[in-house]
Amino acid sequence: MNSTMFTQLNPPLPLFIVSKNLTALAHAVIDYGPESHLLWVCFANQSGECWTVPNSDIRMEWNYSLGRTPKKSDSDLALE
Repeated sequence: MNSTMFTQLNPPLPLFIVSKNLTALAHAVIDYGPESHLLWVCFANQSGECWTVPNSDIRMEWNYSLGRTPKKSDSDLALE
């Protein structure tokens, strides 16, 4: 039995792709089932490239409205 599911995200979600050091909008998620990572279909903000990225390589982008602020790095804390 094929359990693949493709879900379009509406609206797209802002994400950060760790391995590519890119911000992107995720437009869809592909789920091959419980033994596989979710795959995110993302378009890079900087270049417009389309990437399919495994779940382990995705981080949510910060959003002040939702209280999800960027983490301060050690160098930022040293300046305070």
